[in-house]
Amino acid sequence: MTGPDVIDVWTIPTDQPPAVVRRLYALLDAEERARADRAQDPRQGERFTVVRGAVRLLVAERLDAAPAELVWRRGPQGKPGPAGGSGIEVNWSASGALGLLALAAGRRVGADVEELRPAVVGIRIAGAYFPPADAAHVLDAPTPADSADRFTRLWCRREACVKVYGGRLVQGLGLPLTGPSPLRLPDAGPLGPGPVRLADVPVPGPFRAAVAADGDRPFTVRRHQWA
Repeated sequence: MTGPDVIDVWTIPTDQPPAVVRRLYALLDAEERARADRAQDPRQGERFTVVRGAVRLLVAERLDAAPAELVWRRGPQGKPGPAGGSGIEVNWSASGALGLLALAAGRRVGADVEELRPAVVGIRIAGAYFPPADAAHVLDAPTPADSADRFTRLWCRREACVKVYGGRLVQGLGLPLTGPSPLRLPDAGPLGPGPVRLADVPVPGPFRAAVAADGDRPFTVRRHQWA
């Protein structure tokens, strides 16, 4: 079982054989199938199907429910979670060939995974939108590769924090998130009342990831890989 001090995190490889994609597609609801079908790039639609299907399997297993029968409730900004008062909080993210699912009980959770952004992109965005310390952390990196790494890590932390509250990204751009992981953010600013706890999550390949949860109690990340 998962409690408020443990966050289970699954990495989900999204490039799967056609037979796996078909089986997962059969689990999706009508809205999810429509989104998969209208993807301009067929590979993008397949990756979407894998993430949503894997999420259904993993959440349904925790709830002892049928994956295809899960119903998602949505918050004011569209943050999904299982309907029915289960007490389980979930959040997921996907970037290219990798998806990420975070699952907790008793506290709101946010998760983000991102493929490494080019250094020139990170420097431009950080300089324009990040608070001074965060921007300097990216701009003063010794190499372009370090700039890309630092920016992507800070972006994942930002997204994860925003998704705890189901807020909008613009509300999290000014949050000060530089520092060693795990990180305690006393004040979430326009997102809502703090504190928030954040942690980087090691993931394979050219990706970075982070999870966040509301409340002051530290949490442990329990890592899994979906297959």
